[in-house]
Amino acid sequence: MTGLVPSYMLPSPVQVIKAFFEDIPLLIENSIITLKEAFIGLALGVGVGFAAAVLMDAFEILYKAFYPLLIITQTIPSVAIAPLLVLWFGYEMTPKIVLIVISTFFPVTVGLLEGLRGADKDAVGLMRSMGATRLQIFRYVKFPSSLPQLFSGLRIAAAYSVVGAVISEWLGGFGGLGVYMTRVKKAFAFDKMFAVIFLISAISLCLMALVEFSEKKCMPYRFINEKNVGSGAGGASPSPTTDRLR
Repeated sequence: MTGLVPSYMLPSPVQVIKAFFEDIPLLIENSIITLKEAFIGLALGVGVGFAAAVLMDAFEILYKAFYPLLIITQTIPSVAIAPLLVLWFGYEMTPKIVLIVISTFFPVTVGLLEGLRGADKDAVGLMRSMGATRLQIFRYVKFPSSLPQLFSGLRIAAAYSVVGAVISEWLGGFGGLGVYMTRVKKAFAFDKMFAVIFLISAISLCLMALVEFSEKKCMPYRFINEKNVGSGAGGASPSPTTDRLR
């Protein structure tokens, strides 16, 4: 707007907003494809991460065997894996979903695993002394106490799902925000590039807000306690684990 930077290098906010509204039909069409990939990949990633965390918590031998491998998988850049997935599975939705699963299962697994292994030892010991089964200990002690860590991992995974979808679309595909970005980049339409970047950021923030909303619904007691502490209310509220043990 001031003319200090050429518009072809850094478009003004007005140009970006104008480009956004001009291409709304295309952006919506491509957003639906990206969101579909992101939701399917995120659901599968959460499922795989949940199962992996529960099994590694239940069986120490699995924890020792697979946790180091889990860490190693995150040292490989997603951009390096994506071409191989396209080579193996083609340009359809499958390689994109696989890449999203790889990107999202790690924060869910680590968050839930840390929460399960950090459960109150006294409460677990009390449940065992009362003859509780592993499933009952998991249901009434370990899982409720691990929910904060699980939702922290879900927030990260939700953001990763959209980014993973866009990265996979860069390398090939027939639709999606990543394909749209590639096309406008080749056309040197940088105002449209910035418009889609802001749209991807907005989608990621919306998904994170959805996870936070779900967290408030699943753990209302946590936010009530935080509100009471912030307002200086006296007296500590009992934890959900204590309530269940009663």
